[in-house]
Amino acid sequence: MKNELQYRFNDGQIANRFLNELTHWSSSSGNVHVKASLAKTSHTVQVSYLFDGRGFDYTCSELDELAARYGGEEV
Repeated sequence: MKNELQYRFNDGQIANRFLNELTHWSSSSGNVHVKASLAKTSHTVQVSYLFDGRGFDYTCSELDELAARYGGEEV
C-alpha cells in the first residue's frame, strides 16, 4: 500500500534538514523505503512510502514524531 504525507515547516532551511534526515532514516515497521522531496513550497516536504500490509504500520506516526522534532506538522 502506498502512503503519501506532506509536512510543513517554519522555513526552507528546517525543511531541508528534515529532508536530509530522511535520507538515512528507517522505520521500525520493517523494510520500508521512504522517498522524500520538497513539495509545493520550499518549506513543505512530500513523503511517500510503500508498506507491505503485514502487521501494523508505525511509519506514519514515526514520521510525525520526527517532523515534530523539527517543528513540522502534517498538512
